Order: sequence, then C-alpha cells, then structure tokens
Amino acid sequence: MASNVSVTSGNSQMMGAVSTAPAGAKLWWLRTRKALRSPTPWLMTFGVVLWIGAYYVLSEGLQVWRFAKIPGPVAVLTDLLSKNPAWGLSIYTPDYYLHIGISCFRVFAGFAIATIVGVPLGLFMGWSIAFKDYTFPVLETLRPIPILAWVPLAILMFTGVETSVIFLATLASFFVTTLNTLLGVESIDKSYFRAAACLGSQPRHVFWHVVVPGAMPFIFTGLQISIAVAWFSLVAAEMVSGQYGLGYVIMNSYTTMTYVTMVIGMLTLGFVGWVSSALVRFAGNRMMQWHVRALALEGR
Repeated sequence: MASNVSVTSGNSQMMGAVSTAPAGAKLWWLRTRKALRSPTPWLMTFGVVLWIGAYYVLSEGLQVWRFAKIPGPVAVLTDLLSKNPAWGLSIYTPDYYLHIGISCFRVFAGFAIATIVGVPLGLFMGWSIAFKDYTFPVLETLRPIPILAWVPLAILMFTGVETSVIFLATLASFFVTTLNTLLGVESIDKSYFRAAACLGSQPRHVFWHVVVPGAMPFIFTGLQISIAVAWFSLVAAEMVSGQYGLGYVIMNSYTTMTYVTMVIGMLTLGFVGWVSSALVRFAGNRMMQWHVRALALEGR
C-alpha cells in the first residue's frame, strides 16, 4: 500500500511538473535568455562587425588598389537608405521589392519542385538496390554539368523566360536534394531493418517507419544546401535570360557601371538567402523534435 501511495504521489509530481512547464512566449523568452548567456550570439556579432570593418578599411579607408573601385559600406548604405537614391535603387523604391519578390518566387518554386521530386527519388534509390542501379548512373552523368551549360537548352525547351529560369533553379536544387536523401537512407543502421523483419513488418511499414524517419536529418541538411544552390543557379539564369530579379540587377548594374547598385543587389541576395535557409532549418527542427532533443542531450 505504501509503495502504491509513493508511486501515485510520484506520478502526480511528474504531472504537476509537466503542467507547470513553460510554453509559448515564456518558453521563447527562456530560450532567448539562455542563448544570450552563451558566447555564440556575441561571436556572431563580432564576426559581422569585423567583416564590415575590414570591408570599410580596404575599400574606403586605405583604398587598397584591389578594392579601390569597389563602393564601400558607407556609399552602399547611404544609397540603400536614401529616399532619393543616386543610382536608382533603395529600400524606398518599389523596384527593389519587385526584384526581391520575383527572385523569391523563382527560388521557392524551383525548390518546391526539386523537393517533391528529389526526396521520393532519393528514398527509393536508397531503399531499393535495383532501382538505384537503374537511376544512379543517369543522375551522376547529368550532375556535373554546370548550370550555365543548361541555359541554351532551357531556352530551347521552354517558351517563356519565367519557366526556363525556374527550370534551372529546380535542376541545381534537385541533384543536391536527391543525393543527400540517398545518403540519409544508406546511413541507417542495418539492424533496424533486421529488427523490423523479425517483428513481421511489411515492406511499406519499413519504408514509412524506418526509412523515412531515419533519413530525415540528412534530408533537411540537404534541403538547406539545396535552397542555397537554387539561389546560385537562379542568379546565373537571371544574368543570362532574366528581365527582373536580383541576378538581373547585379548583371545589369555591372554592364552599366552602377557599382553601388551591384553591391546592394549582392548584399540583398545574401540576406534573403540566409533568411530562406533559416526558414528551412526552422521547419526541420519543428518536424524533428526528437532529433533536436537528442542533439541537446549531447550538448550540441
């Protein structure tokens, strides 16, 4: 009887601890305070300040000959934050957001298509040896071809500019997504497959409950790389065949020698690309809470 009472009281204490656990805004604030106590955010801030300082010293301060023609951070920020920019592009001009919006649409369209096609393909390639033998040689033959080499073929295949640019973004993202998914499946411990077979699991159960969860960390790692590669290919495509977008801004500014606008386009591209990678990382952490907890227990 005493043992039952102690077990009951222990369970009630555990339930009370769970019910009083912080959630929502309180949990976010606790995590933020914990992060601020660690050296990570301060080191990140120091790295950014160091980079901007080096950029200023080389281009505007000492005017080192390799950097003398590059507009410095003061000139770039002055034009970026001006209501009447000298070179025609700032945060107050509608065209600035038009270029960002068109580039984001193209990247996310290509990224979505590559994810929808590449993730299942990589899962099946890792799960079935026969399927991999059929598809892997074709994938490895096409993967080393540079994106710029696909531009003429994309123009011939598709009538509209928009479709060809999205195709190039999809193509570059597709190979990264597929190969990382394949690597994720191949990294799963074989004992899980043997255990599932001993328990009488059907192949479809093994696929959904062993293959897919086991490959998820590699899939989302690949998706973070994939969306960055989509930005690389998009810029190349917009430089050649685009009429709008950040890649078009960069290339057009170079040809017209408006170098301040060129740097604004480059910095905007870097910031938007960083935000898109952070969104993919956030989605992965939300979908893989078990993996986040395991990393936290390991101190990572």
